[in-house]
Amino acid sequence: MCSVIALTACTAHPDDQRAVPQSVLGRAAHDIVLESERIVTSARVVAGATLASILQAQHMAAADVARLVARVASVFDPRKVRVNQPYRLETSQNGEFRRFEYEIDGDKFLRVSKSEGDELSADVLPIPKTRTEEHIVGEIAKGSSLISTIDAAGETIDLTLAIADILGGEIDFSTEVQPGDRFDVDVQKQFRDDHVFSGYGPVESVEFVNAGRRVRAVRFTPAGGSPGYFDERGVSMKRFFLASPLKFQPVVTSGFSTNRFHPILREYRAHLGVDYRAPAGAPVVAVADGLVVSAGMAGASGRLVHLRHANGFESEYLHLATVDVRAGQHVRQGELVGRVGSSGLATGPHLDYRLKKNGAFINPVTAHRAMPPADPVPADEMEAFREVLEHAFPDPKASSRGSSAR
Repeated sequence: MCSVIALTACTAHPDDQRAVPQSVLGRAAHDIVLESERIVTSARVVAGATLASILQAQHMAAADVARLVARVASVFDPRKVRVNQPYRLETSQNGEFRRFEYEIDGDKFLRVSKSEGDELSADVLPIPKTRTEEHIVGEIAKGSSLISTIDAAGETIDLTLAIADILGGEIDFSTEVQPGDRFDVDVQKQFRDDHVFSGYGPVESVEFVNAGRRVRAVRFTPAGGSPGYFDERGVSMKRFFLASPLKFQPVVTSGFSTNRFHPILREYRAHLGVDYRAPAGAPVVAVADGLVVSAGMAGASGRLVHLRHANGFESEYLHLATVDVRAGQHVRQGELVGRVGSSGLATGPHLDYRLKKNGAFINPVTAHRAMPPADPVPADEMEAFREVLEHAFPDPKASSRGSSAR
């Protein structure tokens, strides 16, 4: 339950329709007495709380609570109230309900309010945001990583993941990033109405120079289609398979082999996949769209997820700490299937990733590089695409746009 203390302050009139008051944006739990007839309780959801228990803790009548929860259920599943999310409850001095707001996530919030006729209305509304376009550059130094370099530029890991998602079909961010590599990104940033950073919008263009090889991608939306990322020739950056089931920075500790010395069994045997050393809990994603064949404990393999893909391919993810899918479930490329662990016969946290083609194990590294791309920009839209490309990369003959902001 929430414990609250009363404070006195001035705030907006009850008819003010601004979305997500400042209290909902993350202030500590407290009560604010509004004028002489209103009480506002601002707090965060505690462990074990439900929408009903939050309202009951503020002394709302059981019948009123049931009515409000039922109204909310028409627009939002009240069972999905999450720990530490902010909420704001407004009542009269005698405990009569007036308004309730709950932040669902960084993009939207729930509002329940009462009209003069005692009718309840419930809506899921967008959180107002402003957007800016920013240009971010960096170079991988010796002993650093893509994560640490982006962090040093004042950005968050979400930008790292976005870059890996876009270029993951061309660059294995698990193994191929090295000192001297450079990146250059144009991306939208989002800020809430109190000027607090609220995440990234779409990456508009990205360039990554990896071991002297320049890889560029620009965001383009074909007429009647969905936005996608394409290289300078209009070829889709999306591949049938991602380059790696890990987003970035793990190290290959053991490659595909028919005769590897097993570190625990102390004997030579086939190693039918690739071992990635990665921190415990690192996300493991599906390398392609597929169906979950099995998910759970599998003897020496520990917690394992087995996916079946199109064209006779299957992928397996071994030694997981947790499994986040279930047998029979359809998953999309890049969707979380589990997290790195050391379950089963393992010396420490790592991912053993395996790939089959028509029932036979194959080398994932070489197979991924041979995967074809998705559909290119349609021929009749290449002129529009080139305009977008020239805006993103004004000098297409240059090897890089430089290392300073434009």
